Amino acid sequence: MEEKKEFSINIKPELATGKYSNLAIITHSRSEFIIDFAAMLPGIPKPEVVSRMIMNPEHAKRLLLALQDNVNKYEAQNGPIGLNDMHQGPAFPISGNGPKS
Repeated sequence: MEEKKEFSINIKPELATGKYSNLAIITHSRSEFIIDFAAMLPGIPKPEVVSRMIMNPEHAKRLLLALQDNVNKYEAQNGPIGLNDMHQGPAFPISGNGPKS
């Protein structure tokens, strides 16, 4: 049986409140994935990027699996997450056309 290692992380106070995002633009190259988190709000003509994450392909896949695990746990507790508004605008996330090298 695999033993789980525990660790603690530090978070700076200015990061602890987080940033709101309802849009993600995802692009990739051969060596990295880039995720721009943006907020698309009424009255603002262009979405503003609030954070950019750059990670290698292995960590991007780990993020994908961790998100899937958490969505499954959320839905087990709260019911299915609906995606009924997909016709009203860009869905979160949007996958960009990264270079194919």
